[in-house]
Amino acid sequence: MIDIQQLRKNFRSGDETLHILTGINLHVGKGEMLAIVGASGVGKSTFLHIVGGLEKPTSGSVRYGDIDVYSLPSDRVAKFRNERVGFVFQFHHLLPEFSALENVMLPGLIRNMDREQAMDLAKSLLNEVGLGERIHHRPGELSGGEQQRVAVARALVLRPDVILADEPTGNLDTHTGEAVHELLKTLNREKGITFIIVTHNDHLARQADRVFRMAEGNLTLES
Repeated sequence: MIDIQQLRKNFRSGDETLHILTGINLHVGKGEMLAIVGASGVGKSTFLHIVGGLEKPTSGSVRYGDIDVYSLPSDRVAKFRNERVGFVFQFHHLLPEFSALENVMLPGLIRNMDREQAMDLAKSLLNEVGLGERIHHRPGELSGGEQQRVAVARALVLRPDVILADEPTGNLDTHTGEAVHELLKTLNREKGITFIIVTHNDHLARQADRVFRMAEGNLTLES
């Protein structure tokens, strides 16, 4: 489903070039759940952003099927990202003035989805993530775990091929984090959604199909 070849990312820092990613090759099958672990600052989030079309690599390719993402013009990269990729971040980035329902509807409305269709889909997804009774609550009226569930529902609303999750439980207590783990596993198992998850949580990582450790700009499969 996703084929990554010789992915490199460099940054300039004064007169120095920082080599963040140094030639990553990775194939991700449809319906897989992959975890990426490693120390802070080694490039895990940068890698995820490049795979999701948020940040251009210095060189290399990211292909979804027969589409080479970074061979597309920038406006088509944005369109591809919005249609095919869902994101869940450590900080949920919900709009505080909107209800849970409105936050989940928003990507559909931006995509020019019919309002009633967007509302019905958002209600269905919020029910799936266990928030059917909280749809009219604003983020400030929800717990951290509930807010993250809203973020997961929002990521699903355009039916993406893959969800990229960057420390999805990093801001949650152990019990709440476990509940979010279970939700992600259920979505992977029952809907066949592909997940690539960056995490410091060893328990979550161990439940993935494959675990990769990032160090020195590359990925190594954990035994």
